[in-house]
Amino acid sequence: MPNEDNQAVIVFPKVRRQKSQKNAMRHKNLFFSILFITISAHASYCNNTDFRYLDCIVELKNDVLTVENSKIERIFTFNNGHLITTSITNKESGFQWNTTDDAPDMSLPGITGKPVLESFRTYLVEQTLSKEAHVEVEITYKADQLFVKRIIRLYPDCPAIGFDFYFKGNAGKAKWHDQSFIHESLSDVRFVASKKARPRIPVMEKLSLPGKHWTYRVVDLYEMTDHLNDLITVHDYQAYNERLYRGNIFFARNRENDEGLFLLKEAPSPNAQLKYLSGDYLASFGEIRMIGFGIDSLDIDPAVWTPGYSAVTGVFSRDEYSSLKSLRTYQDKLRKRVERRDDMVMMNTWGDRGRDGRINEKYIMEELELCSRLGISHFQIDDGWQTGKSPASIQGGSFDNIWEKNDYWIPDKTNFPSGFTPIMEKGKEHGIEICLWFNPSYTDNYANWEKDAQVLIGLNKEYGIRTFKIDGLRIHDKLSELRVDSLLKKVQKELNDDAVINLDVTADKRFGYLYKSEHGNIFLENRYSDFGSYYPYWSLRNLWKLSKYVPAQNLQIEFLNKWRNQDIYKNDTFAPELYDFDYLFAITMMSQPLAWMEAHNLPEEAFSIGETIEKYRIFQNDIHNGLILPVGEEPTGRSWTGFQSIQENSGYFLIFRESNDRREYLMKTWIEPGSEVELESILGEGDHFTAIIDADGQIPFSLKDKNSYTLYKYKTIK
Repeated sequence: MPNEDNQAVIVFPKVRRQKSQKNAMRHKNLFFSILFITISAHASYCNNTDFRYLDCIVELKNDVLTVENSKIERIFTFNNGHLITTSITNKESGFQWNTTDDAPDMSLPGITGKPVLESFRTYLVEQTLSKEAHVEVEITYKADQLFVKRIIRLYPDCPAIGFDFYFKGNAGKAKWHDQSFIHESLSDVRFVASKKARPRIPVMEKLSLPGKHWTYRVVDLYEMTDHLNDLITVHDYQAYNERLYRGNIFFARNRENDEGLFLLKEAPSPNAQLKYLSGDYLASFGEIRMIGFGIDSLDIDPAVWTPGYSAVTGVFSRDEYSSLKSLRTYQDKLRKRVERRDDMVMMNTWGDRGRDGRINEKYIMEELELCSRLGISHFQIDDGWQTGKSPASIQGGSFDNIWEKNDYWIPDKTNFPSGFTPIMEKGKEHGIEICLWFNPSYTDNYANWEKDAQVLIGLNKEYGIRTFKIDGLRIHDKLSELRVDSLLKKVQKELNDDAVINLDVTADKRFGYLYKSEHGNIFLENRYSDFGSYYPYWSLRNLWKLSKYVPAQNLQIEFLNKWRNQDIYKNDTFAPELYDFDYLFAITMMSQPLAWMEAHNLPEEAFSIGETIEKYRIFQNDIHNGLILPVGEEPTGRSWTGFQSIQENSGYFLIFRESNDRREYLMKTWIEPGSEVELESILGEGDHFTAIIDADGQIPFSLKDKNSYTLYKYKTIK
């Protein structure tokens, strides 16, 4: 935007001025150079600007913007801030993609005016307790009466670059989300193939790359797990005429050179996106457009920045493993994982359907004693701790107009006469962190978000609670999204980025797997033996299928009390009671395990699992530090299946023999053929052994019993 002198400002970075570009500033052990340059608003670029941090480099020179690190380089024609990609280079393979057109990467219906640069600055975003340090390039320009701000996110040692978008001003009369156009024209394959849809659709990111021999893989994710149990679909395509593709993640691979790129739309899943265009990508031969910011032109405020969804583009080479590693490397940059905070074995009593009937100080104190025998690290008090009553309460209640009752979110004085102080002390005594459930007030599009935030901040200040399950979200419009996002950010800021936000994705339109994931982890599903909806292989299957594209470490996966409700599963081949309790826990090991039960209801024999959990917790952080991918067959209740946690020259295998007659199984892994590996059994029934990976990347595994498992730690010998 224009400053008081009608000038655009270029700032490198966001700190106090220095007299020379060569002067250095040391702050929190980070060294970076500073440049402050003021140019005329009529100029489109500074002749020579340069910013460096670790392996990250940003250079603007002669209308060419270069953004690079040790893994990826992307070069743009600056075009007064309305960027046009000219090349993308995979710096590990050395391959360079040169684009085939000179149109801007981003386009908006009805916005055709020449861009005018308002400001350009590059700065370091310093590390916090939950954020990795990275470089941001902030570019603001004006086209017609619309201001556009694009922020480029560049992380060290990462093969992908992120792009965030903000808008304000007047977008004109053109609709970005026209229902009649979507239903009548975008649903017409012939119309889309003619390429006539392009000018009518808001485009977030565009790649125009040479060649016809492209294959596309599109990953479509689903939440609302109360209603769905197939949470992902993956489709492979041969590129042809232009068409719409649905799904957040898009892998593009050229068969002529075995080089590829992935695109990630950081947004809720398609079922939950705002202003959805019935697809996420418009693509033909090497021409790929990511579409739909989640806003319409009418959502834009004249004076306040309105954010859209974000885009990420990364590079890979050769094979599927390279593509998944590139994607996961980027995903792991979004939140710094801290062992004692983020790695957990949590108990939440809601899984036994007692609801709020026993949520009181005495009962929870007893639960904590029992949890200490089980090896539990975190105990979450769900709905029922508060004075106000929810619709799920045994007494009945409502979430409507919560803030008409000022005591709604005060700990119930009848059940907790001393607040949470005794519980916090008991938890500390046993090394168990106390966590809470919370349901923000949706009234008037979350108009009371600041009051909600203050509840969580107050609970942290008074009791030290930092992990909050956020439930009941209804993100039906942009205003609701902005306010809930503001709530989460305010809580993180006040807690010095040390909060863990446990986002529930079980119902309604929410943020999902790939949006706002920087705040914590995901409560995946409500499964209850009371309703016959808990089957161990179903839980394993959902984790197994998601783990290729969503970090398993970001998901809470449940295991239940198998001794309850056995009559409901009478004569059922896959009844929970037919599995060892250890096995049920093992299903969750690659995720954040969730004991979805009341410890009071467990028989004495169940507490022997404490030894398994305690040993698992020794290795949990190391397991989660790896790239976790599925191996074997899809879980069906009768498969050989599992996971591999991959580090350099070492890692872990978690192997399951489900109910089948095969004592041995040759399992394809993600290890290089010809490697010799040594496997040490840590938990479960497996034996130590050494193996040479065959030409297909396979290892022979053996388990003598049906429905058994083993956790191996492996290292590559040569």
